[in-house]
Amino acid sequence: MQAVILAAGRGTRMGALTETVPKPMLPVHGRPVLEYIFDSLPDSVDEVVLVVGYLSAVIQKHFGGTYKNKKIFYVEQDVLNGTGGALWAAKDFLKDSFLVMNGDDICRADDVLACATSPDWAILVQRVDDIGTSGLVVVDERGRVADIVEKELHGGGPGLANTANFFLLDTRIFSYPPVYRPGSTTEFGLPQTVVQAAKEIPIHPIEAHSLIRLTEPDDIKKAEQMLASRG
Repeated sequence: MQAVILAAGRGTRMGALTETVPKPMLPVHGRPVLEYIFDSLPDSVDEVVLVVGYLSAVIQKHFGGTYKNKKIFYVEQDVLNGTGGALWAAKDFLKDSFLVMNGDDICRADDVLACATSPDWAILVQRVDDIGTSGLVVVDERGRVADIVEKELHGGGPGLANTANFFLLDTRIFSYPPVYRPGSTTEFGLPQTVVQAAKEIPIHPIEAHSLIRLTEPDDIKKAEQMLASRG
């Protein structure tokens, strides 16, 4: 099985922390974020495609071609045209089913495994009191994903949030055209592209037990505290 990790962006909201280090390589308890992501992958994942861009040499120098018996392939996202564009950059490397995950979100290994072993496509979600700026995942009467409504179009409130852009997909995704994010003509959104298939391919929401997101400098300390509490 393969995993695609989206690690091309700089992470401008991290400020000076990402001037010389890409966000996926920021240290948490002395280890880069990407190491935690690699360690969360199940044994069935034997190949990782890293979509890189900003300061990609830092990532490649650290990891090289393997990590704990997992082969690593690097794909340059020359134009930062969104998460959908990042997946399309990796298209030629992919076969059968694969995970797609952000390079700055640390998920629990059991949540990753639950997605990886889904019988069909899957999306990792969180049940929250307020959707806020996340995408709202709408589920039908069969418990399958019917829609993903972005922040520009939903009114907030409680629900299932697409907080991590974490999917289990297969190569059928490339038979659908990439879709722009709401309000953008330069960035393709992965959720908007994936949800096109909902009427034809079952997409199962997998509820995460916890998720560590790294967006701003204060999140580094929060991440360290959460990881410590996990043991």
